[in-house]
Amino acid sequence: MPKITKDKAITDVYHQIQDVLAHARSQAYHAVNIAMVHAYWNIGRIIVEEEQRGEERAEYGKGLIEELSIKLSSEFGRGFDKSNLWNMRAFFLAFPILDAVRRELSWTHYRLLLKVERPEVRQFYMEECIAAHWSTRQLERQVNSFYYERLLKSRDKEPVRKEIQALEPDPQPEDIIKDPYVLEFLQLQENASYQEKDLESALIGKLQEFLLELGRGFSFIGRQKRFTFDGQHFYIDLVFYNYILKCFVLIDLKVGTLTHQDLGQMQMYVNYYTREMMNEGDSLPIGIILCADKSEAVVRYTLPEDNDHIFASRYKLYLPSEAELAAELIREHRLFEMERKLEGNCP
Repeated sequence: MPKITKDKAITDVYHQIQDVLAHARSQAYHAVNIAMVHAYWNIGRIIVEEEQRGEERAEYGKGLIEELSIKLSSEFGRGFDKSNLWNMRAFFLAFPILDAVRRELSWTHYRLLLKVERPEVRQFYMEECIAAHWSTRQLERQVNSFYYERLLKSRDKEPVRKEIQALEPDPQPEDIIKDPYVLEFLQLQENASYQEKDLESALIGKLQEFLLELGRGFSFIGRQKRFTFDGQHFYIDLVFYNYILKCFVLIDLKVGTLTHQDLGQMQMYVNYYTREMMNEGDSLPIGIILCADKSEAVVRYTLPEDNDHIFASRYKLYLPSEAELAAELIREHRLFEMERKLEGNCP
């Protein structure tokens, strides 16, 4: 009989404890999701019932969501913006019986299911999602790729069912706690490291310091600043407010080749801040895309669409030039690579 070594005994105990903690965390995340889904269903029910109480109340019904959003957001955080409240209302209308709400699915799952207009198709996706344990990304891909229609037309259905496993990774229990809706519900702060990689994180940190040290009116607003649009979450690497120009400055870093999609995404960020975040008297926001390729650094400035009164000279006076930003990006990129090589040579 082989002798059990001390290291193996410790490893076995460690794995047992690891399994206990992983199971407990999974149960905790699941419990949060159940509570959140039930709470949002009830909020939807209250809104719908209030709207259905007669003509007298119907007159202010149009402003009900907006007023509730202001009051709830001030007390319970940004998880109660108008779009989320409208989704809660739609959630109750789509699932008017609470027992029909499946405990296996998260609020993000249900937000995606609400986009499926036909009730029978929505029910199909819900059942397939539960049976196959789809993550929210897997569900979104299946809906967007017309999985229901493809499955109906296919004679050999099994390869169609298995295709998603190769296209999207399986869900992990710990991923749930990174869901912004869960964090909003619990009023927890998001951890920016969830969205960043090592090189990106290092470069963003240095660029943040660089811009603040310029002394040209930059005030730091946030890093990995999130906003939600049409149920999708977007993260802007750095957001500043320049109190001399009186405008928001949005910065996104791309490690790799700059694409048309990157430019379009920044245009969307700028347009969102123009329509939703600008205060009275503000100048139009500006976006800066930094591309840190191995061979070169590319800088692109993005302004609001259909804008014909950009004060270009003022922007050039107080914002760093493309050459300044490119030089700083290359310098920090090289320093990062040197530090990595030095760490690799350390015993």
